[in-house]
Amino acid sequence: MFTLACDNPDSLDPNTNILPDETAVTSDTELAPTAEPQLASASFAGGIPIGMNAQPVSAFGSRFNGAKIVVGPAGVMDELSAIRSRGGRVIVSLSGSSRYFTDSQGHFDLNKWKDRVARFKSKNFDSFINDGTLMGHWLVDEPNDKANWNGERISPSTLEEMARYSKSLWPNLPTVVRTEPSYLSHNHRYLDAAWAQYLYRRGNVSDYIRRQVSDAQDRGLGLVVGLNVLKGGNPNGTKMTAKEVEDWGSALLSSSYPCGFFNYQHNSDYLSSSDIRSAFDKLRRIAENRGTKSCRG
Repeated sequence: MFTLACDNPDSLDPNTNILPDETAVTSDTELAPTAEPQLASASFAGGIPIGMNAQPVSAFGSRFNGAKIVVGPAGVMDELSAIRSRGGRVIVSLSGSSRYFTDSQGHFDLNKWKDRVARFKSKNFDSFINDGTLMGHWLVDEPNDKANWNGERISPSTLEEMARYSKSLWPNLPTVVRTEPSYLSHNHRYLDAAWAQYLYRRGNVSDYIRRQVSDAQDRGLGLVVGLNVLKGGNPNGTKMTAKEVEDWGSALLSSSYPCGFFNYQHNSDYLSSSDIRSAFDKLRRIAENRGTKSCRG
């Protein structure tokens, strides 16, 4: 099994409604995968992928067929192959934790970020991009939250340069940033998609998804959606109940616009509940009935 861990930043910018990151990261030290059970190769079931951040390869199957993951150069091709064999589709972070691309004052450092991504420049991802296994490159988390970057947000123009650099290496790989589309510009050429993650304190979920889709369309961007199931319930900061997962997830999936439905984040204890698993099974059926689409803007 491929091992994934996650950041646990606690800061919250009082001037924004965005929660601290839900980004998964791995150690710089690549871990050799342990033996996985040999399964017959599965194909993608159709619709849009549904899953979790930081989801292990073993969790791809009848319930989840998508994820946002962090990968390292040494094992990336094997990991993508294993996900493909399970009918999965993923958005990958190639830069890892923000601690690797901030300066000594905690500000975002574009050159350091490029150096992190350049570790993969020899990798030919074409077959995974072409068959949909690799559906996007996650550039950075919450560029709009100045608390993450010591008071200085990452500007939309810098995000565009990050997307341009990614496209210089993999022209056909969609670029994704986890911020709501309203933060982004109307003239992005290389940045493809925004990310809207719902929590109870965002207000009415139906209004929320209509607004996010409208903002994305207005900017010519694709859109990933999902729930913060571990911290986004009612009352704020609590785990979502099975009913909240089903009701709010169904509302997000009522739109045909999103290209993926990925949630924060994979947690074995949370998913041990049969009610929670049942709620996600229902959302999987809805997601499969959506038209398959690219995250490309």
